[in-house]
Amino acid sequence: MFEGISEKLGSTLKKIKGYGKLNENNIQDALREVRLSLLEADVNFKVVKQFVESVKSRALGLEVMESLTPGQQFIKIVYEELVKVLGEKSSEINLNSPPPVSIMLVGLQGSGKTTTAAKLAKSLKEKYRRKPYLVPADIYRPAAIDQLKVLAKQVGVGAYDTQPGKDPVEICRDAKSKALYEGYDVVIIDTAGRLHIDQELMEELKRIKEEIDPTEILLVADAMTGQDAINIATSFNEALDIDGVILTKMDGDARGGAALSIKAVTGKPIKFFGTGEKLDALEVFHPERIASRILGMGDVLTLIEKAQSAFEEKKAQEMAKKLLKNSFSLEDFKEAMLAMRRLGSLENMVEMLPGMKQLAKNPKALEMAEKEIKKTIAIIDSMTPQERREHTILNGSRRKRIAKGSGTRVEDVNRVIKNYIQMKNMMKNMGKIEKLARKMMRFI
Repeated sequence: MFEGISEKLGSTLKKIKGYGKLNENNIQDALREVRLSLLEADVNFKVVKQFVESVKSRALGLEVMESLTPGQQFIKIVYEELVKVLGEKSSEINLNSPPPVSIMLVGLQGSGKTTTAAKLAKSLKEKYRRKPYLVPADIYRPAAIDQLKVLAKQVGVGAYDTQPGKDPVEICRDAKSKALYEGYDVVIIDTAGRLHIDQELMEELKRIKEEIDPTEILLVADAMTGQDAINIATSFNEALDIDGVILTKMDGDARGGAALSIKAVTGKPIKFFGTGEKLDALEVFHPERIASRILGMGDVLTLIEKAQSAFEEKKAQEMAKKLLKNSFSLEDFKEAMLAMRRLGSLENMVEMLPGMKQLAKNPKALEMAEKEIKKTIAIIDSMTPQERREHTILNGSRRKRIAKGSGTRVEDVNRVIKNYIQMKNMMKNMGKIEKLARKMMRFI
């Protein structure tokens, strides 16, 4: 995500960070490279012009010129201005309206509306304890109705039984009434799309809007379309006065220009973005975190949130108790590995860690790491319950049997046990520190 723009901006900012002093000439040189980086990333030229002017006016002022660390101060300004362009604050869905809160998803055909509707329902159900109801209102695309019903079952939410050929406005009105009657508190409407914007599509969407008075209208836009995504957002906003945007296919967007331009051009916030095909691959768009990712500073907060969702609360508490009591077993080691895999691909994870973006560009290293995790799980699965609880009984003959059972070598088994012991010792020391801190707290 943002690979192209991140690389170019990163190399430019790395140069300026090394300057002992900044003057008008080297600031102008840096800004020229920043401008080119943004334009090559398909950022709207008006947005680029405004961004560069804002950075320039601040960089040439006392804020940087008299700073003890001018290079770092310049990077701070670039970061802050980038956050402004992206929208400054996250903007989530308004769930405070009287139920059922109705969310109308609009966009062109192929933008990912149907899958996004299911992703959004899953997110609202799990994060906000809501009871979503999916409404298939696309009667034109073959299998669109069945697709949404299947996805509704997968995420465990209700779906309106749309009959093909029925008027979309009637579908939405009847579905909203049924949702209210059956106790659903959020209605997500998957409207029809077209291959391009036309008057017929817009008229239908306007009629739906007038009939159901949606709490929010969200445009689902394909980030891969670059400048077209901005033009599409502008057209839908002019016709419907949208409340926000959900960007899809961000995981495949090497340029990222659409994300950097939509808020500045339309004035409407990006609320979510999709990072993959899986139904949990939808993230809240936090401008400050996205700016941090673009500049290679990582996104630790999102990684922590993902980790919290990957570990069930009860299991996390049990794991913490075991760590404190030094009873962390190989079974717990395996559970930690499985939880890490539930966080998503290693590539996405390392991108969120400060200074680790370069590792994401090494597919061989990532592939080897993925294989090691799979191998570790296979080795532990080949152990008996007693062996998982008491690693000290793993003698030579047992290790040979485990290697044979997992399709690995004895050296691999030895390495897994060594890694487990190292992790256990590390956790043991952390437990000692926590106990010491608790004792000290009694005297404060």
